Amino acid sequence: MVNDLPGALVQIRRALKPDGLFLAALLGGGSLTELRDAFAHAESQTRGGISPRVSPFADVRDAGGLLQRAGFALPVSDVERLNVRYTDFFALARDLRSHGMTNVLTERSRAPLRRDTLAALLAHYREHHSQDGKLLARFETLYLTGWAPHESQQQPLKPGSAKSRLAEALGTAEHLLKPR
Repeated sequence: MVNDLPGALVQIRRALKPDGLFLAALLGGGSLTELRDAFAHAESQTRGGISPRVSPFADVRDAGGLLQRAGFALPVSDVERLNVRYTDFFALARDLRSHGMTNVLTERSRAPLRRDTLAALLAHYREHHSQDGKLLARFETLYLTGWAPHESQQQPLKPGSAKSRLAEALGTAEHLLKPR
């Protein structure tokens, strides 16, 4: 768990040798949306408000922007989505716990999960996020790559310096825009 992802990326880039490659895989923003929805619904129903129960995740576009902000050259971010079906909620909880994905947020509620909240969570999850009797859980893995800057790396050409037209390469007609 990283509390300051932008700062960590800057430190990583600075630690790399020039033209050094950075590779990372981390959970993305679409992960565990079903669990977050069920917790939010159950807590608002039984406690009158919600407490953060699932760690925040970066979106693929945000992660790419963070790579750029950290000074990486040639940044690339990509996402892979995986839908998992669990026999019950406790199988999902065991899986998350065994992967070290329990709630580490400092702003979380320290009170134990109440029985009525758990019952509401289970009912909402089963009603809204199940298929064929199995509970659904989505995981997104973000893959990030970037290079420590170096003068030998490819550089973008200046606008207008192309020697051939994209329309010719695609075999289509070029339509110029009217000036405003």
